[in-house]
Amino acid sequence: MSIKASVFIATSLDGFIAREDGSVDWLPTPDESKSGEDYGYNAFIETVDAMVMGRHTYEFVSKFDKWFYGDLPVYVLSSRGVEIPGKLEKTVSTVSGSPTGVAKQLADLGYSHLYVDGGKTIQGFLSEGLIYQMTITQVPILLGSGIPLFGPLPHDIKLDHLKTKSFANGLVQSRYEVIRDK
Repeated sequence: MSIKASVFIATSLDGFIAREDGSVDWLPTPDESKSGEDYGYNAFIETVDAMVMGRHTYEFVSKFDKWFYGDLPVYVLSSRGVEIPGKLEKTVSTVSGSPTGVAKQLADLGYSHLYVDGGKTIQGFLSEGLIYQMTITQVPILLGSGIPLFGPLPHDIKLDHLKTKSFANGLVQSRYEVIRDK
């Protein structure tokens, strides 16, 4: 299987990707940055050819006024049905199975670089050795509780630090490559 999967996500300083109810109201908005900074998101999104997101993440982001993924094919990982509105049915579909099985299905469809999003989905892909690179942007806020980015792992996962960049509003973005055992 020749496919790589990457993560591009923001966390609170204490490692949460969302509040316990899934809310991300603590994330800075483009209006707050006043610079129009996209933190490298547009450059990243141009490198991927499909996205896999968890059902909870999909159900949350599908309620936004704007669909942030344009025409990028989005596969919602779910073992049960997901409601896909008419405006998204050309680009959004569901997929089920293990992360390895899903990656194989998508590789068989011709995809080569996946954007993986959603806490449990990222954890699953990471545990099965499918994540190639992670870009994690820390927001200077402590939530105290919420949905964590990382969870239990079957073994240590070593990372190679590639780059860290800080922004004027206090965000700190680090990029890591997952070190694969040879």
